[in-house]
Amino acid sequence: MTAFIHELLQDSELCPIAEKVFSGQRLNNKDGLVLMTTQDMTTLGYLADQVRQEKVGDEACFYINLNINPTNICAGRCQICAFRRDEEDSDAYVMNPDQMEEKIRQALPLGLNEIHVVSALNPELNLRYYEELCRRIKTISPELCIHGFTAVEVDFLGRLERLPVDIVLTRLKEAGLDNMPGGGAEVFAPRIRQLICQGKISAERWLEIHGIAHQLGLTTNATLLYGHIETPEERVDHLLRLREQQDKTGGFSCFVPLAFHPENTAIENPHLADGNDNLRVIAAARLLLDNFTHIKAIWTYLGAKMAQTALMFGADDLHGTNVNEKIVHDAGSCQGNQIGQDELVRLIRDAGRVPVLTDSRYHFKKILSSGEGLS
Repeated sequence: MTAFIHELLQDSELCPIAEKVFSGQRLNNKDGLVLMTTQDMTTLGYLADQVRQEKVGDEACFYINLNINPTNICAGRCQICAFRRDEEDSDAYVMNPDQMEEKIRQALPLGLNEIHVVSALNPELNLRYYEELCRRIKTISPELCIHGFTAVEVDFLGRLERLPVDIVLTRLKEAGLDNMPGGGAEVFAPRIRQLICQGKISAERWLEIHGIAHQLGLTTNATLLYGHIETPEERVDHLLRLREQQDKTGGFSCFVPLAFHPENTAIENPHLADGNDNLRVIAAARLLLDNFTHIKAIWTYLGAKMAQTALMFGADDLHGTNVNEKIVHDAGSCQGNQIGQDELVRLIRDAGRVPVLTDSRYHFKKILSSGEGLS
């Protein structure tokens, strides 16, 4: 750390952390708690932005993606979920492969490059059903990235089919699966899981399944659901456990903080995150997760302006157009259920970043030069 920067930060509680960051030292649990509770947002943003610059430069990613939710009939009863239905509910549904294929084909003119598949735990839908969906997507276009199936879904399919998880994942990968989302992680602390997602797989099982996916050559996302009843200590513990798993298997493509939306859920009096708290989580993640390249700020959870601001607090990915998003909207998100690709490009450029079209694997990049659009 230069003398100028040291003098600038000397009165900040973040000065010792800044010294670690600039000397390349790994931050610990105590540091994380300071980051997660600080009121010095200017210094926090500055530090996270410096690390972001070192990791990815000025590039900020986005996708053109469509959400497919094959069913909302679910055997699980998570208190945080507003999406699930019982079979007898009037708005319960199951889509057949033809219906899902039609949705995808209708959206192709948007320039789709990714399909996000997240389902429910429906005991009537077996592994072959999801393999067929993946094959159909790849038949429509082999270039479409299939980003699908949470660890919770994979565990459920394994128990349903009486197959080990590695076989389930291998079959899905052979059918076309490219990358897994991080859903189901919620908060790893047992206290929290008992209160908000009782009956869901444990933190240990979630980490195990992602580790198996990494060993099979699948990249995956990592998530944290925050802003309900968790403490700052539990947030930091969650992040450090993700960092430890990344040290072991190295297959997390990005970290995705998810701000909790309470409407139509069973969570009473949640401690909802405000704007500063959203930015604290993103910046703390950038600084603690030193072995992650990408930090995502999803506009459907944060709002477009807050997601744009997050690009100055360590984030480098605004996610995608999110056509047909249901899960967070069922929980009360007041954002539109999709955003135009040109609007994403504008948000990125107005934040002083370079827009880059990619997908959840980050295997390709189309860098949009100044003035270049997509439509």
